[in-house]
Amino acid sequence: MAPAVARGTIQRAERFPASSRTPLCGHCNSIIRGPFLVAMGRSWHPEEFNCAYCKTSLADVCFVEEQNSVYCERCYEQFFAPTCARCHTKIMGEVMHALRQTWHTTCFVCAACKKPFGNSLFHMEDGEPYCEKDYVALFSTKCHGCDFPVEAGDKFIEALGHTWHDTCFICAVCHEELEVVDFPV
Repeated sequence: MAPAVARGTIQRAERFPASSRTPLCGHCNSIIRGPFLVAMGRSWHPEEFNCAYCKTSLADVCFVEEQNSVYCERCYEQFFAPTCARCHTKIMGEVMHALRQTWHTTCFVCAACKKPFGNSLFHMEDGEPYCEKDYVALFSTKCHGCDFPVEAGDKFIEALGHTWHDTCFICAVCHEELEVVDFPV
């Protein structure tokens, strides 16, 4: 069995000359005597390897396998290729699925630095995706003492108009940790 091919991957059949080998055609299941094609792990009579929709010969052109049939690039693009959420063109090849939409891998980018995410983690803010670095730089609360982010689960103090890690709120003279006492107002 042939290895799985990612959806929308453009492929090409390989031509073989007539030989002592007599493969069975993937279309008509008859013995092939003479030149033949090999595509998708099967052999084909050259005249029987055609686009499932427009019947164009795929012997010397690229094709895409979809739903157990083969299509020329034009028919695949027209009937099956998803549309990119950013550039609104058809996606031929690798597809990124994110935020319940499809994207070219080069179109799904950080709202700040515009670099593609690939398979990296991203964060959402105001409906826009951000890479980890830009999200932290733009949106995280930073400790006034150490300038590192105050993350979920960190113990922190809000004092003197700033946010501090509890261990960073220290005396400027002796560097001892200070304890915050709430006085009734």
